[in-house]
Amino acid sequence: MTDATYLITGASRGIGREIAVAISRPERTLVLTGRNQTNLRETARLVEERGASARVWPADLADTVQIEGLVASLKGARLAGLISNAGMAVVKPVDELTLEDWQRTLDVNVTGPFELIRRLLPLLNEGASIVNISSVAARTAFPGWSSYCMSKAAMEGFVRGLREELRPRGVRVVNIAPSATATDMWREVPGDWDTSKMMSAEQVAMAVAFALDRPDGVLVEEIRIGALGGNL
Repeated sequence: MTDATYLITGASRGIGREIAVAISRPERTLVLTGRNQTNLRETARLVEERGASARVWPADLADTVQIEGLVASLKGARLAGLISNAGMAVVKPVDELTLEDWQRTLDVNVTGPFELIRRLLPLLNEGASIVNISSVAARTAFPGWSSYCMSKAAMEGFVRGLREELRPRGVRVVNIAPSATATDMWREVPGDWDTSKMMSAEQVAMAVAFALDRPDGVLVEEIRIGALGGNL
């Protein structure tokens, strides 16, 4: 691997795929992880069309053993960036949420990213970046989205603490908080959602690329981005 190695979680589709495309450069290697190997290979094809190298590593970040395997595959690499994008949403009223719903949301949106970041810290170069893809739901409540709001707020709290710890090491920690974004996820969420009024995944990816491409010593701490018409 080259020194310009970036790991992107949730890279099989949607925002993760668009981030991979947006940050592709001939001098970069992108490690693409997610649960769907076929979709990851399609992302890899798009990345390679833009001159970057791509590696596919299927993994479910709710599974600690799979996280260990992913980290082991990076042995010897020096990471220029980790984009923590994988996530999920359970949309139900609180009285219909199960403990399993709650725990799965925590595992995927909070514990998995924490475990991955913690284990990858020794591989991060000075000048490297950790980018967390959050959501306006971390600070804005939506009916039926309480477990999702909880997980995004928890991750943002962790990211703020992490940012201060890593400043002396020259590692930048960035939070990107988009409003509703038109991806395939909305087909899986109960309700009638007008995705034509939402941002595109490409627009979120542009914000990530902007933060990553700032000069050394410049930190974009947070970008909150949304459609002019509102959050949903």
